[in-house]
Amino acid sequence: VQLVESGGGLVQPGGSLRLSCAAYGFPFRSYPMSWYRQAPGKERELVARIMGAGAITNYVDSVKGRFFISGDNAKNTVYLQMNSLKPEDTGVYYCNVRYRNSDYWGQGTQVTVSS
Repeated sequence: VQLVESGGGLVQPGGSLRLSCAAYGFPFRSYPMSWYRQAPGKERELVARIMGAGAITNYVDSVKGRFFISGDNAKNTVYLQMNSLKPEDTGVYYCNVRYRNSDYWGQGTQVTVSS
C-alpha cells in the first residue's frame, strides 16, 4: 500500500488549495479514505472522510462548509478541496486508509495559511 499526497503550499487567509492523494496497492473504491492534519504542537486530527464509493462524507466541525472531500475511482485518487482557509488550518495534511486492520499514511503535505 502506498499513498502519495500533493498540493500543499503557502496561501493567504481566505484562499483555496486542493490536495490530492494517489493510492496504490489496495482496492481503492472498497475502503474509506481520510484526510488528517497535524498542527505544530498538537495531536493529529481527522479532518474529513469519504466512504461508500463517495456516497458518505464526514467532516470535523471546524471545516464544515469550507472543505470538501471527493474521490476519483478511475484515478485511485482522493481530493480535499479547501476553501476560505484560515491561519488555524495550518499544518501537515496526511492521507490515510485502514486496510486489513492496519493504518497506512502518506508522507504528508504542508499547508501554511498566512498573510
